[in-house]
This record gives sequence, C-alpha cells and structure tokens, in this order.
Amino acid sequence: MGSSPPLAQIVDVSKDYPTDHETIRALDRVSLDIAEGEFVSIVGPSGCGKSTLMLIAAGLVPPSSGVVRIAGAEVTAPYTKAGIAFQDPTLYEWRRVLANVLLPVEIQGLALTPFRRRARELLAMVGLEGFERKYPFELSGGMRQRVALCRALVHDPPLLLLDEPFGALDALSREQLNLELQTIWGENRKTVLLITHSIQEAVFLSDRVVVMSPRPGRVGAVVPIDLPRPRTFAMLEAPEFGRHAREIRDVFEAWGVLKSGDKLATRTTPGRGSTT
Repeated sequence: MGSSPPLAQIVDVSKDYPTDHETIRALDRVSLDIAEGEFVSIVGPSGCGKSTLMLIAAGLVPPSSGVVRIAGAEVTAPYTKAGIAFQDPTLYEWRRVLANVLLPVEIQGLALTPFRRRARELLAMVGLEGFERKYPFELSGGMRQRVALCRALVHDPPLLLLDEPFGALDALSREQLNLELQTIWGENRKTVLLITHSIQEAVFLSDRVVVMSPRPGRVGAVVPIDLPRPRTFAMLEAPEFGRHAREIRDVFEAWGVLKSGDKLATRTTPGRGSTT
C-alpha cells in the first residue's frame, strides 16, 4: 500500500488550548499519510491528543498550526464525506434504527430511496436484519454500536474515522465487532483511521499502527503489521502477532508509560486489556 497516493494527509499539525494560567499543547507537529484503502490505527496513553487529532481530521476542530488534506483538498470545515463513529453511538432515541442509519444521507440532502437498500444490507451484514423498526432503547450496547457503524458507512464514504468505537463494550461484543469491522473493510476497502487504547485491537485490524507519545502528542513510532488477512483470533497466539505487540509495548516502556512488569493481557483477545 505504500505505493498508493495518500488519501488523507496530516501535515505538521499542532493544537494548543489556552487556560487561565498557561497554554497547553495537546498535539505537537504530527504528520501522517494514509493511503487509499489502508487501515491505520493510533494507540497512545490517555491525554496524548488522539481524539483531538481525530476531531481535527474530521474538520470538527481547527488545528493551531499545520494542515489536513483529504483527496488533495484542505479540510477547513466539517468533512461531511467521512464516516465517523465514536465510543458513544449517539443515536437519536426518537428515530427508529433505519432512520438513524440514514441520517447522514438526510444531512447531505441526498435522495433517500437509493440508500434505503444499502442501509438494510449493512444492517443485515452486522446481524441486525429485522431490527430496522426498533428504537435504540430496545437494543443492547453492542447492537447500538453496530447501528452507529452502519450509519458511518451508509453514504459510501471514502474515509472512516473511528474514535474508540468499541471501547465501552463488553469483551465478547468487542471481539465480534472487530471481526465484523474486518469483514466490512475487506469487502469495501475503505480508508480507515482508528483510535484505540488496545494494542491487540490495533494489531489485529491494522496495516500500520501509529504509536503516539505522552502529551504533547507526537508520532513516536509507526509499526507495519505484516500478518495475513483475513485475520482470526487464533493468530493472537502466533509468534508474529506477539512480535508486533511487543514492538509497540517496547515504545511505551521506553517512555516510561509502561513498566516491564505491568500486566497487559498479552495473550488475550482485543478488548480485554488496554495500554493505560
């Protein structure tokens, strides 16, 4: 994928937040290219600016300096062509499942009829066929997050921005959604930027893992993941998987974020441990 032209470019992005007594730098000169069809994850300690970087990439927060370009165009306003999902699925409780999924289509003023079929296909793909007329309060947490993922995909976005979308789920739901996200990515080959606290989740899903430093967040390392696809949970026991996870943990240990004796659930499936 390295030969592909970058779909998204983050160039020397910094973000400062003024307070009463000082200016806090959340991000410091972050640069990252993401090729079309590439799955990139960002891991880092809490407070390192991961979510801030995602908001800047989506055009929801302006950088203090630097620039974000998507498909060659500078992002200076909310980038409505992206599909976005956060840890909180933020569904509208008064809208049924199908109507929640179709929300980006309505916001962009597109004709609803052609997208209804796609919305139903996406819901079926994540095991929610037959739930189209349910309300969010009738769904479990994992089901709600599946709806949010379908909503992010319904308008066929070139770029998916996912900020800890499975972070609040129980381990089994998170594992299942990791598999479903991998399947969706494999079938559609969207460009994906995923924020996660889980080293295993990042290694399991990604082509590359970006390791960010403690605040102010900088790109400390970029770890290519050369595991074959599709990936299975059996791979978690493979030496190659452990080698990638170890390389990421070594970076955190060098910064003092982790100590070698810390228990990181190195042999568990994604979602059962975190880096912080």
